Amino acid sequence: MKIVTMLNDGQEQVGILSEDGKYVIPANKYADVPDLMAHTDIEELLAIARMGVAAVPVGSVKILAPITEPANDIICLGINYRSHDEELPQEFTAEKIQKREVPVYFSKRANRCVDPDGIIDGHFDVVKKLDYECELAVIIGKDCKDVSEEDAENYIFGYTILNDVTARDVQTAHKQWYFGKSLDTFAPMGPCIVTTEEFPFPPALEITCKVNGELRQKSNTKNLVHSIPYIISELSHGMTLKCGTIISTGTPAGTGVGMNPPRFLKSGDVIECEIEGIGVLRNTVK
Repeated sequence: MKIVTMLNDGQEQVGILSEDGKYVIPANKYADVPDLMAHTDIEELLAIARMGVAAVPVGSVKILAPITEPANDIICLGINYRSHDEELPQEFTAEKIQKREVPVYFSKRANRCVDPDGIIDGHFDVVKKLDYECELAVIIGKDCKDVSEEDAENYIFGYTILNDVTARDVQTAHKQWYFGKSLDTFAPMGPCIVTTEEFPFPPALEITCKVNGELRQKSNTKNLVHSIPYIISELSHGMTLKCGTIISTGTPAGTGVGMNPPRFLKSGDVIECEIEGIGVLRNTVK
């Protein structure tokens, strides 16, 4: 099942995509996606979808980021594909996988997530090295504390795509990654959340990224160094992951900083992040 947030007749609404992807069925009893996750289950959502009441054509609404305003910072994984580890230049040596045995976690501020087909502000007055990172994001569906790897799947609501847009020069200058990852519009997300029953667990999905139609990133989420069950279990043994928490699981090789010579984004570039079974997250840099 695919859950969306949409702008319909000037109002933000939660909706369920029809199986053919042509219509959206409003789920108006829920204020937003976090409210839906906290107060429903898959069977109820399936019933709403089957009824199809007040379904509207997809083309008549604007699809927004599925969680437009996260309640907490997004939790991100750094260098969680070996291919990305291998491509990174010398200034990232301390974070490389061979130098550590545990994940690199960092947080990403997103006052508002950028919508599918929305604009990424390059902040080119302060950023010279703007980069993209296509990632599978995990959406926690209920409060999660002290969870085992075997039980982790039961705490996931679904999956979406996140472009972990990064100012590489700001990131390396400050040593700590928070600022370079968190400028306004640096968290495009969408186009939907696909609920867990759609994929085997853990999901093994093709993941690609194109810039201006050129394929830059291509991998599969089965290649994560630290798996989704491991991540959820480890984090939940030190903190409570609240319903609505977003965990972005890392990016594969093909980023601009990893190319020789590096190829960073510029105004007018179009980035298309695609993950099998979820869709395409397309954004333009200004």
